[in-house]
Amino acid sequence: MQDECTVNQTVKYLGKKWMLLIILELYKGEGYTRRFTEVRERLPGITAKVLSARLKELEEEGLVEKRVEAGTVPVRSEYTLTGSGLAMVEVIKVIKRWALRWKIDNLACGAQDCHDCVL
Repeated sequence: MQDECTVNQTVKYLGKKWMLLIILELYKGEGYTRRFTEVRERLPGITAKVLSARLKELEEEGLVEKRVEAGTVPVRSEYTLTGSGLAMVEVIKVIKRWALRWKIDNLACGAQDCHDCVL
């Protein structure tokens, strides 16, 4: 497979650890928005450094918009899914449906809607 292949490039980007889970957590926020600390609390094991890097990458790719409230102490950063980010959630839902159907040792999902998923 060539490096320039669209599928190859997309998998390299979205295959990074935490990327899809961050998108899903933003999707579950009110107005598809969460503060940095909210995302970090909901993803045990992710470091602030990695979360910051992944959110920056998502912002650069246009899947997330960042809003900073500099007038608060500490400074408050909120991240919202864009239309492109919301479209990626639909891809995540397709992956979930595939996994529920084909993965042999998969536990039954307690939430049919990814918006209600508690992972």
